[in-house]
Amino acid sequence: MNGKTVFPFFAQKTARETVATEERLKVAAASPADDILCRYRTTIRGLASPAHVEANRARWGDNRIAQGRKKSLFMRLARAFINPFTAILTALAVISFFTDIVLPATDEQDFMTVAVISAMVLLSGILRFCQEMRSDRAAEKLAGMVENTACVLRQNGGWQEIPMENIVAGDIVRLAAGDMVPADCRILQAKDLFISQSAMTGESEPVEKTAGQIVPEKGMAITGIANLAFMGSNVVSGTALAIVVVTGEKTLFGSLAGSLDARREATGFEKGLRSVSWLLIRFMLVMVPVVFIVNGITKGDWLQALLFAISIAVGLTPEMLPMIVTTCLAKGAVAMSRKKTVIKNLGAIQNLGAMDVFCTDKTGTLTCDRVVLERHLDIHGQEDSRVLAFAFLNSFYQTGLKNLMDISIIERTNEACAGDPVLRRLSSGYTKTDEIPFDFERRRMSVAVTRVTGGTLLVTKGAVEEMLAVCRYVQYRGQTVLLTDDIIREIRETVRKLNDDGMRVIAVARKNYETAAPDFCVADESDMILTGYLAFLDPPRESARAAIAALHAHGVGVKILTGDNERVTRAICRQVGLPTGRILTGSDVEEMDDTRLAVEIETADIFARLSPRQKTRIVSALRRNGHIVGYMGDGINDASAMKAADVGISVDTAVDIAKESADVVLLEKDLMVLEEGVIEGRKIYGNMIKYIKMTTSSNFGNMFSVLAASFFLPFLPMAAVQIILLNLIYDTVNIALPWDNVDKAFLARPRRWQASSIRRFMLRIGPISSVFDIATFALMYFIVCPAVFGGSFHALDPVRQAGFIALFQAGWFVESMWTQTLVMQTIRTAGIPFVQSRAAVAVLLASLAGVALASGIPFTVFGEAIGLEPLPAVYFAWLFAMTGSYLALVTLAKKAYIRKYREWL
Repeated sequence: MNGKTVFPFFAQKTARETVATEERLKVAAASPADDILCRYRTTIRGLASPAHVEANRARWGDNRIAQGRKKSLFMRLARAFINPFTAILTALAVISFFTDIVLPATDEQDFMTVAVISAMVLLSGILRFCQEMRSDRAAEKLAGMVENTACVLRQNGGWQEIPMENIVAGDIVRLAAGDMVPADCRILQAKDLFISQSAMTGESEPVEKTAGQIVPEKGMAITGIANLAFMGSNVVSGTALAIVVVTGEKTLFGSLAGSLDARREATGFEKGLRSVSWLLIRFMLVMVPVVFIVNGITKGDWLQALLFAISIAVGLTPEMLPMIVTTCLAKGAVAMSRKKTVIKNLGAIQNLGAMDVFCTDKTGTLTCDRVVLERHLDIHGQEDSRVLAFAFLNSFYQTGLKNLMDISIIERTNEACAGDPVLRRLSSGYTKTDEIPFDFERRRMSVAVTRVTGGTLLVTKGAVEEMLAVCRYVQYRGQTVLLTDDIIREIRETVRKLNDDGMRVIAVARKNYETAAPDFCVADESDMILTGYLAFLDPPRESARAAIAALHAHGVGVKILTGDNERVTRAICRQVGLPTGRILTGSDVEEMDDTRLAVEIETADIFARLSPRQKTRIVSALRRNGHIVGYMGDGINDASAMKAADVGISVDTAVDIAKESADVVLLEKDLMVLEEGVIEGRKIYGNMIKYIKMTTSSNFGNMFSVLAASFFLPFLPMAAVQIILLNLIYDTVNIALPWDNVDKAFLARPRRWQASSIRRFMLRIGPISSVFDIATFALMYFIVCPAVFGGSFHALDPVRQAGFIALFQAGWFVESMWTQTLVMQTIRTAGIPFVQSRAAVAVLLASLAGVALASGIPFTVFGEAIGLEPLPAVYFAWLFAMTGSYLALVTLAKKAYIRKYREWL
């Protein structure tokens, strides 16, 4: 996609199926409405009965699209096994197998190398496959809690909201601003209908759709036909009545389903993980040839050097990283689900942890989303029933997006009519003629109604400044007079006072017609009579102040991006504890180029009177400045900004397109859940980065050890199969890391992936292990092995030399496992292990099991088969001393590192 037209289709369907779908749609576009209704056995009043619904479902198919929701078993297996690390391991196994078969003088151990590498690939892939199966099932279960619906007319139930997947061909649907188009439809009636088809065509601007019969021109793109609306698009403004023509997999959206994942720019989590993965791969590609060449030159056995280099490459490959990442993310998603939060995209949970700027709309997020009509006033600020009556006519008769203000107006009027006969008379006795739907550019909407006694009334309500622009007259002191500059100043002063009290004000105007055309348009919103104001109060949420304070305490800046005016926004922000010193408006943003905007957004926390496009522009600018951005909203005007953010957040009561755009959906509007999500995301990052830093620093240290041994030892310090087996045991221990505890201090600020931090950690902490590896080499070569075999290596016969080598390799095998595994306790925390920070029980047990297994292998038949010799008791006394010294030195190095870089993990 990415701004490019995606037709003709290249996705899931065969060419014949795609052509059949397009032909069906073209026939629908060119046919009279009655013929379409007849073809699908329905009427303008909807399908007649449940039996008709099921018959159409059986004939035309259901409205489900599996792509993106359910993957085939083959796709799941491919995803589990195909990644850069398993690809490297597979290539190494092939090379090792080739040398075993083609080249002579190889022994049984070489075949074992292939077997162990294969076991590592299988273990990593199977674990990831099983974990992703579990997480996918959990995600599907959670997704069932977030449901997109459509308004459908059926004869047995009237207008009803039903899940989109229950729609069938022949259903009559009503579309309004904020709705997603539930299937491919032919439009029967439309009023100022504009639909965004960017998901289908990449066009950024919405296109106008109309009713009526249209014969497509030859070569016209199917999406260019004005009386067709397509699944996956969304209504920006206007209203429509449409009949469903094509459903589910057969829709054009179904054809494109395979390419939908390419729509969005990579998030901070995806970019970070990718950079870390390639850092590790580049490190391996540099170090492995060096090891191969040094050993080939010093030992003279190039085949053995190749096998050893392969084993080193395996040791440097963090093959468990994909599985550990998946497990951590799935664990976090399940934890958040217990807090009534649905994580639609697993990567979003880590982006929450990395988020350092949280952008949110004001209405319904900071506020209670419980709008109350406090006052209905004339121009002078006095209560006036006429203003409420006109507002009621506008809200009651509109068929577009009824927001909370409309509901409040209707409820208030119904309550007041009981005791106010004047209001009852003014708000009744009308029939609807037409309407001009709301859109976010005009910021107003109009309804035309006809009196029973004759004459037509156009009633418009909207934002005050936009209403002043279309009014020429005003109801002033009981008379209709010209709207002068003095009166405008008086109006603005009245509105300012209401805004300063935290009230949101909209204006109401009217226009009378003795006779009027049946169709009204935006041009008719002119020369109107300003009647008065409506003042609404949407109090801040009780949790808002605490949630904002908690986010600030965790290093997350909060910015308000709202379409409301700056005075109301300032009043609400003041009540929830946000600084209100500097506010940028939409007009300010519009005057700035991208360079200046990038500077200004860093010093402003409140942005008011924004259009949807301006919200998106601000979010994109923040991301270009290097921030990880979260955006929370619940309206159609928020959907684009949510898509532009690293993590989009919405609520279950949001409009369809907002829920569809979100990565995270709150089933309850409790902002404190966001703080919990931030903490959970940081825990996930902490446990993933532990694995990477521990593994890379250990492997980097082993490289120095191997190079030192290659220069000074007359044999390899460890056989290829032994290194690979050691790596397999160590990686198996690390499977427990996703369940580890994370220090509270680590959770205090945003965390993001930084390859430079990993490189720095690896270079400074890794070589410490080499000191003790080399000490182990000296211990085994000069003390332990000579004591067991009665002399130095060169003084022994070939048979006893083989035993010398086996014992030496067993010593480094066990020491490597002890140091690698036990140092986890030191590296996993910036504090003092076991005193200031304790690992989870699962990590402790896995570590002890790994150490016990590696220590026992040299004493088994299997150990003998891979060239290891049982170790004497004195070795373990030395091992305890060296391991304790190693842990102490790492602790000292950790303190120095933290002092210098102000970080650890």
